[in-house]
Amino acid sequence: MADRKTRAERMARPHIHDVIRAVAEEHGACTRPVQLRKTSLATDEVEQVIIPCGATMASVCIPCAERNKVLRAAQCREGWHLEHEPVLDPDPPDDYMRWLGEKRADLQADRDHGEASGDDMSELDELISTVDDELRHLGVRGNLSNGSRRQAKMRRKRSTRRCQDTPDLPRRRIITRTVGRTYTSRDGKVFRPSMFLTVTCNSYGKVNIDGTPVDAESYDYRRAVRDALHFPALFDRLIQNLRRFAGYDLQYFATIEPQRRLAPHAHMAIRGTIPRADLRRVVAATYHQVWWPRTDDVRFTSDRLPVWHEATGLYLNPETGELLPTWDEALDAIGLDDTPLHVARLGSKFDAQGVLAGSKDTSRCIGYLTKYLVKDIGACHEPETDAQRKHVGRLVEALRFEPCSPTCANWLRYGINPKNPREGLIPGACKGKAHRPDHLGYAGRRVLVSRKWSGKTLADHRGDRKAWLMATLGLSATEDTRTYRWERVTPDDPDYLPPPRRLVRIVAERIRWKQALDEARRRAQGSTVELSATGRAA
Repeated sequence: MADRKTRAERMARPHIHDVIRAVAEEHGACTRPVQLRKTSLATDEVEQVIIPCGATMASVCIPCAERNKVLRAAQCREGWHLEHEPVLDPDPPDDYMRWLGEKRADLQADRDHGEASGDDMSELDELISTVDDELRHLGVRGNLSNGSRRQAKMRRKRSTRRCQDTPDLPRRRIITRTVGRTYTSRDGKVFRPSMFLTVTCNSYGKVNIDGTPVDAESYDYRRAVRDALHFPALFDRLIQNLRRFAGYDLQYFATIEPQRRLAPHAHMAIRGTIPRADLRRVVAATYHQVWWPRTDDVRFTSDRLPVWHEATGLYLNPETGELLPTWDEALDAIGLDDTPLHVARLGSKFDAQGVLAGSKDTSRCIGYLTKYLVKDIGACHEPETDAQRKHVGRLVEALRFEPCSPTCANWLRYGINPKNPREGLIPGACKGKAHRPDHLGYAGRRVLVSRKWSGKTLADHRGDRKAWLMATLGLSATEDTRTYRWERVTPDDPDYLPPPRRLVRIVAERIRWKQALDEARRRAQGSTVELSATGRAA
């Protein structure tokens, strides 16, 4: 009886799942591994493969999120201080690709001729699909249309006249260079500095040091949530203005995170430098107009909602039976003398710092850029006081009925059918990412990278790390993926492994990989020491 434990004492003991999870996090192994079935198409040999989940948020998987953070830091560092233009020229097509291109052109010509004659095109469509699939397997980018003639969609035009209260910006001819200018000091040393820039939204009212408003009644929550919803478009306009004003193809690596007042702001690593006076002019002249229908008049409430009409695929007024105007009709109703629903602007304050390659500031700024990438927007600043929790609640409530996109269900509240409507839409219950409390209105990408930043995609950087690891271990990194069939194993399959067993397997594999890598490093260091000793003896 002396060994008998109470329930409280037993519950205080760690669970086996918690022990394995702690070991996985200690060794950097994924805590939510995925099971795949790898089947050889030649021999039908089946192999069970456990891979990381690849999550980017620490709330889902800390090791995978940290690996993604390190990968983003490497991507930022590689492209920030380039001395030469990144090589982006595609490889020339080989003879087989050219032959397939000729066949594709002949098939398309036959299809166009047969379509004009009213013939059956099913056989030609199948041949065209086969050629397109082969080109895709060869790594050819892009695709051609299947030959069906589609009516060109008329583009809705708006006035390009700038806002009268916004200063004009001179437009310079943009040259093709992407690297920054060089500066020569008095002693003849050449520098090529870059910039670290931070921009934010405008003010919505005075705030305390903890980010909460001084006067919640006068704080403009509607404008705050609209700026958050349209911040991605405002950021795109900022980059467009910077390129037009600076006169070169400006490249950037940017991350989006909230301030303490929970308004989004952007940190940018910019290749090259721009004078602060010019930055001030560009920031003041940057805005984004939202030409959406007005939302001042609430037509329907929760106790009286529009009714779905199956025959037309639209919603109608339950009292009059009339169909609500479609999204395109609502946009067409916006007249030339009407004003935009919202005009998003940047705040007048910004921070710009010059950064030199190889300096301590480079590592510090990269760490600042990637600091919050493992957290959701709403988790970057956890509310600690009642005032902060109320501030978050008021933001979420302001977002509840604010339309987040043309397809948002909230348009029904204002008597408009959303774009591509479907049955079951309820105003105030939109499933869009922007309405979730962990996003606080911002539904765009957290990391924004220009196309010519490093000449590589994130997958390319991940491939470089894998190639280095395989080369260090002396293994081959090349494998023809077309000789295997990959399938995700589901709980209904007989070879399904439960999560604890998958976790144990990936922890064991991770430990073996780390031991093999440490041994390879020791061998490499020993070879370097021997070569140095031989050189000194010679």
